[in-house]
Amino acid sequence: MISKWAVRFFQMAELVGSWSKDPSTQVGAVITQGNRIVSVGFNGYPHGISDSAATDDRDMKYLKTLHAEENAILFAKRDLAGCDIWVTHFPCPNCAAKIIQTGIATVHCPEQTEDFLSRWGEKIQISEEMFQQAGVTVNWLPLDALSTIPKD
Repeated sequence: MISKWAVRFFQMAELVGSWSKDPSTQVGAVITQGNRIVSVGFNGYPHGISDSAATDDRDMKYLKTLHAEENAILFAKRDLAGCDIWVTHFPCPNCAAKIIQTGIATVHCPEQTEDFLSRWGEKIQISEEMFQQAGVTVNWLPLDALSTIPKD
């Protein structure tokens, strides 16, 4: 059974992800220590850069965009060793490297849909291998348990 805190933190990641102006993919990340939120982040352009995600082509958007995990790590401005990160999408290898380097201990992510795996399966596998080698725990959250907060 999934805890009420797990559902709350994942729902917070979804909420934070909704702040992204990217019309195709909204990703959220929440970094926690125990039951306290340390930082949040969503995917988007850096401060001061024209927010043209809706009009930039895919290649240009990819070059300019900071991922949710990167923004949460940068926004934290503190030591993250031993913290957890809750993400709406499994981290790409570049974000996995940053998660590992900061000492974040656990990545919580929803089980991946077949559609997501068909598009990103190779990168997910690389990130999973990186986490395994570095001793970062991956906690796959069951999709059917994330919609309501349990009463435990």
